[in-house]
Amino acid sequence: MTGVTREQVLERLKTVTGPDFESDIVALGLISDIFIADRKVFFSITVPAERAQELEPLRTAAERVVKEIPGVESALVTLTAEKKGGRTSDDAPPPRPASRPASQPIPQRPAPAGAVPSPRVPQAHTHTHTPGAGGPQGQPSRKPGIPGVGAIIAVASGKGGVGKSTTAVNLALGLQANGLKVGILDADIYGPSMPRLLGISGRPETVSGRIMKPMENYGLKVMSIGFLVDEETPMIWRGPMVMSALTQMLREVEWGELDVLVVDMPPGTGDAQLTMAQQVPLAGAVIVSTPQDLALIDARKGLHMFRKVDVPLLGIIENMSYFIAPDTGTRYDIFGHGGARREAERLGVPFLGEIPLHMQIREMSDAGTPVTISEPDGVHAKIYRDIAAEVWQGVETARASQTRPAPAIVFE
Repeated sequence: MTGVTREQVLERLKTVTGPDFESDIVALGLISDIFIADRKVFFSITVPAERAQELEPLRTAAERVVKEIPGVESALVTLTAEKKGGRTSDDAPPPRPASRPASQPIPQRPAPAGAVPSPRVPQAHTHTHTPGAGGPQGQPSRKPGIPGVGAIIAVASGKGGVGKSTTAVNLALGLQANGLKVGILDADIYGPSMPRLLGISGRPETVSGRIMKPMENYGLKVMSIGFLVDEETPMIWRGPMVMSALTQMLREVEWGELDVLVVDMPPGTGDAQLTMAQQVPLAGAVIVSTPQDLALIDARKGLHMFRKVDVPLLGIIENMSYFIAPDTGTRYDIFGHGGARREAERLGVPFLGEIPLHMQIREMSDAGTPVTISEPDGVHAKIYRDIAAEVWQGVETARASQTRPAPAIVFE
């Protein structure tokens, strides 16, 4: 069987239109770049930001028609608000129906084949606010949390090559060893590493054709784009596609009940970091750096970015902090030493600890058996557990500060 082509996908999408659109979503230029890999189709649909919720049926209709293409195993379709040049008939929210008694139903007109029926006006609702995910002065956050997830922690770095992903995995396992229910999301779309680091292969199952079940190993629930495409497949995606994939891996995964979800961020301060900070209520961010000045400069950028978007800074970890020669026991500060501690003190954020440069940590990670699992009673596992305890203490401290009542303002 020949592979599915972009032209086939576009042809099917020409049958999809919106409730008040001038034409179909392809003719209007609302379809992003289409990425096809391993019989899976990925793309996003551009809609006005204020209409994202009501146009959800547009997304599901597009997903449905693409899944009907012979040879397509699944489709990942999301809505994005980035302008692509296309427009709806008005580019503004559609007029609302005249008010009527609540008991009187809104008449439904039959829709033409392939069209999305006009969505019902959503009813007002409330949601439970997770402590620690609030806005300023303890006010509830407007960013909806992930159902069942108590806290979300981002593990980030200003640059690549500092051991961030290895640190994120062992931090997650350290939190678990300390008695918490933990999941981990691999948010590095361009370089996913969780399948290898945790020794997981295969594809996630889906529930009701849309919600994915996370993969599991060592008691961790895990989701990664690496489970959806082959390891050798290059992810040539622009910003909207990255943001859409991240949003779906967060919100369309059956995470279950978790105390904490650790998010392994890609290096840098780009679309993925901003998406996480703006889309979900992060309980805090952990920055991973090595001791040398260049890495610290980049780590500083990450710290400032999270500060600007009001994400609590849980602290800095100095990875590859020192090296102990296995034959002589002599200590070598290959990349310098203490730079991250000094930077944390200078910036007024907690210093979480030092992780040595050790061959065993790398070898165990490459083999899919992190050191906190392969040698749970060893010195390195204890370092990660201690850091995990410090991180969780920071989360609880941030929660306490954000749930204090705001000071009363008295006018005399």
